[in-house]
Amino acid sequence: MRFGQVPVEEAVGALAAHSVRAGETVVKKGTLVTPEIAGRLKQAGVETLIAARFEPGDVAEDEAASRLAHALAGSNVVVEAPFTGRSNLYAETSGVLVIDADSIHGLNAVDEAMTAATLPAYKPVVAGEMIGTVKIIPYAIPEDLLEKGIARAGSGALRIAPYRRRHVGVVSTLLPGLKPSVVDKTLAALGRRLEPAQARIVQDCRVPHEAASLAEELALQAKGQADLIVVFGASAIADRRDVIPSAIEMAGGRVEHFGMPVDPGNLLLVGSIAGKPVIGAPGCARSPKENGFDWILHRLLADVPVTRADIMSLGVGGLLMEIVSRPQPRAGGESAGEE
Repeated sequence: MRFGQVPVEEAVGALAAHSVRAGETVVKKGTLVTPEIAGRLKQAGVETLIAARFEPGDVAEDEAASRLAHALAGSNVVVEAPFTGRSNLYAETSGVLVIDADSIHGLNAVDEAMTAATLPAYKPVVAGEMIGTVKIIPYAIPEDLLEKGIARAGSGALRIAPYRRRHVGVVSTLLPGLKPSVVDKTLAALGRRLEPAQARIVQDCRVPHEAASLAEELALQAKGQADLIVVFGASAIADRRDVIPSAIEMAGGRVEHFGMPVDPGNLLLVGSIAGKPVIGAPGCARSPKENGFDWILHRLLADVPVTRADIMSLGVGGLLMEIVSRPQPRAGGESAGEE
């Protein structure tokens, strides 16, 4: 594509690179300059115009944006018709946004003329929400450059993992002094978290905060209709040998990972029993405010695997907020329940 300042009469057949106002004549940016437009500009005293003229092999910005966006769109993603070199991508259903980050980085590294931006990976989204956008910077790019970008983008780098787990079992452990109202509010907060996934609590049991009682209940829930089990401990997990991880193993399950580089949410545990995921919720999960529990909960509701490596990669961006009541700097002996 040729781009630059030319005499008005030589701009015929090219695009006006910028909007021009001369008397009563207004030429908007991107307008194809016709002989009539050039004549009116000349009469209005305009001698030169910054114009863009396509060359053989160039692909117009809208077509290029559309082709790139369609390459990026995976399952449950729809592409909007392009405009001004931009094509947006939207979630077709509610779920969790899954991104091949290497493909996005690869595309953006090809050339400054092509860009792609997305929401954060694994973000819960609703149907109709914009999840990404492709923007072609110039008015056109060469076909070979576009093909290189498409190759680096791959196929289906953005997809929506729809929510699949609808039935959630909850076990709350109790200690003397823990008010029933605390458990009730915790369940209410969880219920609100489940609403976007159209999931619901199907089992709710409260047992003493001891491994044997908890293990018995976990084994029962694993045989029931729950697709996912959440354990709210009366006291937060402090060690892999604590009540909740011990109970999971006693019930025939396994602890996949304990601890998370997300604050609030450090004391989260992920495990499984009979193939069903189990979350040992951190104390902050009792609060309706966003915390690390939300990130893991929604992935599992969408049946997106959560591995040890996945959890340990969450540190960058994992500082969600500071709890004002904590000493600065944090001193020893803080309540484990806040994590």
